[in-house]
Amino acid sequence: MILSSVLPAIGLFIVTNIDDIIVLSLFFARGAGQRGTTARITAGQYLGFAGILGAAVLVTLGAGAFLPPEVIPYFGLIPLALGLWAAWQAWRGNDDDDDDDDGKVAGKNVGVWTVAAVTFANGGDNIGVYVPVFLSVGPAAVVAYCVVFLVLVAVLVIAARFVATRRPIAEVLERWEHVLFPIVLIALGIFILVSGLALEN
Repeated sequence: MILSSVLPAIGLFIVTNIDDIIVLSLFFARGAGQRGTTARITAGQYLGFAGILGAAVLVTLGAGAFLPPEVIPYFGLIPLALGLWAAWQAWRGNDDDDDDDDGKVAGKNVGVWTVAAVTFANGGDNIGVYVPVFLSVGPAAVVAYCVVFLVLVAVLVIAARFVATRRPIAEVLERWEHVLFPIVLIALGIFILVSGLALEN
C-alpha cells in the first residue's frame, strides 16, 4: 500500500507544484550574491509547504472549522501585498544601492518567512486537491504521500536553483528581476483571489 502510493504522490506533487519553480527562481535571482540564500529559500519552502500539508491533513481529519473553504482564496492577498511592496521599493530605486566592495551588484536578503508566506499562499489550491486524495486512501498512504512530498520539496528547490543559475536565464533574471518579481507575485495573488472566488460563485 505504501509503495503503491509513491508514484501517484510524485505525479500529484509535480502537477500541483510545478509553478513554484518560477517563483523560487525569482527568489534565487533576488538573493543572488547573498550568503545563505539557498538555505533561507529551502527553509521557507519547507515551512510554507509544511503549512499546506498540515492544513490538508487537518481538514481531512474533519477539522473543517480550522480552514473554511471560503477563506482559501484570500491567501492571495499575501503574494499580492508582497508584490506591491516589492514594486514600491523598485519604483523608489531601492534596488540600485546594494553594491558590495568589489563593485558588483549584490542581491537582496530573501527572508525565510517571505518565502514561506508566498509558498503557503500559492498552495491554497493544493489543499483543495490534496484533501479528496487523502480522504480516498488510508492513514498509512497519507503518511507516504506526505513523506514523498517533503522529499520532493528539496528536488523542487534544487530545480529552481538550477534554472536560476543557467547563464542565459540568470542574465535575464538579473536584469529584469526587480520588474519580474513584483509582477509575478501580484499576478499570482490576483489569480488566487479571482479563481478561488469564482469557484465559490
